[in-house]
Amino acid sequence: MPDREYQTIQGLVVEAIRDSSDLAQKEFALFRTEISTNLRTLFMGLAMVVVAAVFAIAALILFTDALVKWLATVVNSEALAALIVGGVLAIIAIGLLLYARHAMSLSALAPQRTVRSIKRDAEVLSERVAG
Repeated sequence: MPDREYQTIQGLVVEAIRDSSDLAQKEFALFRTEISTNLRTLFMGLAMVVVAAVFAIAALILFTDALVKWLATVVNSEALAALIVGGVLAIIAIGLLLYARHAMSLSALAPQRTVRSIKRDAEVLSERVAG
């Protein structure tokens, strides 16, 4: 390749376009590789969460059974102990369900800060236009 000072403008433009194209292709290849690696890591993490959830459920069942057996020795009735523990767990589940329903309501999910910011921007613009 001849020295740059002897190249024509057209040659320099073609070289710049070729270099830009090569750079874009390399950047896209890097992007694809990085996304692929990140997705693989994400799926491994999700798999670990599922396995952890299975173990947590098994532990919860065992702890609940142990609590019922312990309470049965206190109240001298395994059926009454099971009703007490089941009732407490049902109350906890209902409370969590009500909280989740409130948290997922449309009013809670609305972008309130963004709406306020847009309204404020509209007010500022209307003041500048009017005044």
